[in-house]
Amino acid sequence: MSSLVTYSRYGPISRIVMDDGKVNVMSISMLEELHAAFDAAERDQTIVVLTGRDQHFSAGFDLKVFASGNARDIQKMVRAGADLVLRILAFPTPVLIACTGHGIAMGAFPLLAADVRIAAEGPYKIGLNEVAIGLRLPRFAVELARQRLTPAYLNRSLLTGELFSPIEAAIAGYIDRVVPAGELAAVVDGAVEKLGQINLETHAAAKELVRGAAIATIRAAIDRDLPLETSDMTHSPTTVLS
Repeated sequence: MSSLVTYSRYGPISRIVMDDGKVNVMSISMLEELHAAFDAAERDQTIVVLTGRDQHFSAGFDLKVFASGNARDIQKMVRAGADLVLRILAFPTPVLIACTGHGIAMGAFPLLAADVRIAAEGPYKIGLNEVAIGLRLPRFAVELARQRLTPAYLNRSLLTGELFSPIEAAIAGYIDRVVPAGELAAVVDGAVEKLGQINLETHAAAKELVRGAAIATIRAAIDRDLPLETSDMTHSPTTVLS
């Protein structure tokens, strides 16, 4: 697909890999390519495995865009990120994330949205550090975190910006399992095999029942706080369950 995101399909499984050669910042380009990869997975009607490069899932939004002061680019980047996590939350087929390393701020949002989250052991951090670095939390992120984090960790995360080890991130609700790094690929393969045995139509119907209210709330927050002209959109409209 491109140098930032690779999309590959193996029968009923699609694999989306982020690799910018550094820390996988969610730049406008990275987000556009991720949307294109999810477009392909939706067309192919496949189970999705999303992962990053070694030691880095994603370090979050591109801070250089925030520092530029360009309001249009900031709006475009944050809107594309918000649309992506809502898309993952509502995606019609299962989405599994194999977390290979740091997942911080926007890098943690997909973890809060995916269906299955498996992380490798390692000396890295996961969490929402916006308030710690002086960034205002977007409303959609608060609602996303509310539907996945435990109440105690919701407050610790959003009010202090605390980051967590993979083990504690699993307790908090960011991820489901932590496995030895050398076993991550095999564990993911086993989880994907199990996902392949479920009925995709009933999966989509169950997702609507379980997440419908959260999806509607997050969609409303995005549209309220991050309006974007249709002519500025470079990816498909957010896919949501009706």
